[in-house]
Amino acid sequence: MRRLLLFSAALILSTPAPALAQTSAPAPATRAAPGAPAVPVYGFEVVRTYPHDPHAFTQGLIWRDGILYESTGRSPSTVRKVRLEDGQVLRRRVLDPEIFAEGLTALNGRLFSLTWTDGLGFIWDPDDLRLVGEFAYDGEGWGLTTDGSRLILSDGAPHLRFLDGASLTETGQVPVTLDGRPVGQLNELEWIDGEVWANIWQTDFIVRIDPTNGHVVGIVDLTGLLPDRTGLNPLDDVLNGIAWDPEGRRLFVTGKNWPSLFEIRLTGPR
Repeated sequence: MRRLLLFSAALILSTPAPALAQTSAPAPATRAAPGAPAVPVYGFEVVRTYPHDPHAFTQGLIWRDGILYESTGRSPSTVRKVRLEDGQVLRRRVLDPEIFAEGLTALNGRLFSLTWTDGLGFIWDPDDLRLVGEFAYDGEGWGLTTDGSRLILSDGAPHLRFLDGASLTETGQVPVTLDGRPVGQLNELEWIDGEVWANIWQTDFIVRIDPTNGHVVGIVDLTGLLPDRTGLNPLDDVLNGIAWDPEGRRLFVTGKNWPSLFEIRLTGPR
């Protein structure tokens, strides 16, 4: 319960940083209804620590065919291939300086990435990061993942949006709630074993969402993951970036401008 209250407090205190990052009204505090089962809150243990580019303002992170793919924001925004073991950038594509890159995922042999306020998505060849197409969507783009047939998009509001994997047109939305109350600030997304995992922007929490109904079914508390944040902006250089290796059952997380990327294992729930 203490961890659930910490999560609720973090949502209340999460306020947008002007100009430098996404803006959206923070979600309200949540408290379990009387008699309702508490949403499980998980801790973590670090399995291994890897180098991460401290100048990478991480917006999207995925694992595909033994390589990390990452989108970074600010100017210049990039899409890049990264070697896990030493953090070396193997290939990089730089976006137009007016573009602020956001979430990233892979579907049907292509990479898809979002932009923050341009309503424009990009399609990339994963081998050489060659731009092979574009698509449009309404509103802001924050996080992006896929269930294998659809793209799943977050825009900062308390819902997930679904795009058809072929036409890339929106097919529906689902509200995201915890104990019946809306949860917004959903940032980077990852599909893990039938759930959508989402960073809650400006917090050290990840929520696990049932995509069929939008209910938060678990909370991951990553408080203390990067204990030394000397020189990092507490409003901007926050936890963001979730990648899942389904074959190796490995979970990777990092943050914006963090010097490290972590393989972690969940503990609990508590």
